[in-house]
Amino acid sequence: MNAVMKFSHKKTSFLFLLLCAWTFGMAQTLSYKALSQEMQLLQKQLVPDKRVAILEIELKDTLDTVVVVSGKTDLPEAKKQIIRFLTDQKVSFIDSIRLLPDSSLGDKTWALAKLSVSNIRILPKDASELVSQVMMGTPMKILDYVDKWYLVQTPEYYIGWMDTSGLQPVTQKELDRWMESNRYFYNRMSGFVYNQPHKKGEVISDIVLGDLFEIESSVRGYLKIRIPDGRSGYVKKADCISFDAWINSEPKIQSALSVAMKMMGSPYLWGGASSKASDCSGFVKLVFYTQGIILARDASQQARYGEPVDFSNISNLQPGDLLFFGSSSQHITHMGIYLGNGNFIHSSGMVRINSIVPGDPGYMPARKTVAVRRILHSMNTEGIVRVKDHPWYILQY
Repeated sequence: MNAVMKFSHKKTSFLFLLLCAWTFGMAQTLSYKALSQEMQLLQKQLVPDKRVAILEIELKDTLDTVVVVSGKTDLPEAKKQIIRFLTDQKVSFIDSIRLLPDSSLGDKTWALAKLSVSNIRILPKDASELVSQVMMGTPMKILDYVDKWYLVQTPEYYIGWMDTSGLQPVTQKELDRWMESNRYFYNRMSGFVYNQPHKKGEVISDIVLGDLFEIESSVRGYLKIRIPDGRSGYVKKADCISFDAWINSEPKIQSALSVAMKMMGSPYLWGGASSKASDCSGFVKLVFYTQGIILARDASQQARYGEPVDFSNISNLQPGDLLFFGSSSQHITHMGIYLGNGNFIHSSGMVRINSIVPGDPGYMPARKTVAVRRILHSMNTEGIVRVKDHPWYILQY
């Protein structure tokens, strides 16, 4: 009897301890879940738009109640706030957050695009979605490297992955030298770089509107240029303008609209942002870039910046205004540039002209105007920066 009672007591004690452990574990799990939720909210507050900044933090609970904080960010201050938050919560943690640019890159944390048009993808895979493009000579930050892919950030702070064939990694010193070099801007829709100063030479590369390159010399109406990867060749001088003339000319809406009209009929390409092919926001971005203005990359981003325009009356609109379409101002699906008289030019299937006036033959009832922004009155405000004032293009003394 005593033996049975002892056994029962031991069994009861074991079950009690097991229940206590389970209850304690549940409390720890719930606390961990709450901590994870708070961390997610904090990340959204610090980086509301993941297209222009990286803050990817994960929490991993351990058996000894120590939380491992892992992930990556390109924002040192954001990392500090994450650490401060965990400290204030009296959480025991191990800091495994990688600060970008990653240390494995060494001193080559900058790059110059070296193709006429270089592609940027959402993931480091050949079959991944194309999200943007940059033209030759565009300066970029390098943040990380995986296999043959670099994680880059463009001058409008857009982030994505680029194949090694699209860029030339450089050091800060090399970038500074490039910023002090004699650069030119290619000012035609497309053309070629030849190995001789005439059109009978062999083609070294194609070239498109907005490409930047260094000049070595001038020969019989041709410029001898140097591409960021070191290749040299010749382009017609009449097709180019000096970098200084380009960035210091005052932006003109009529000049921008002239560029837009020259792209009529060029094909639509999701993620495209060049004169070869473009999506709706890439088309607008390129048009204003020819005027020395850097806009945000996507339509939903561009809709946030510039002077808001009352579009309840069409008479309030001016040529060059950016028209945004969608279900609401918070849900932008398309955009274009206003031409006047109710017409706008946009990339949809191809670059074309349509109307916002009901009854007009070019009217598109599916395109509901939800916002209008004016650019030229908002230079060097958030999301609208002149090239001549951007520290990645011009050396700051």
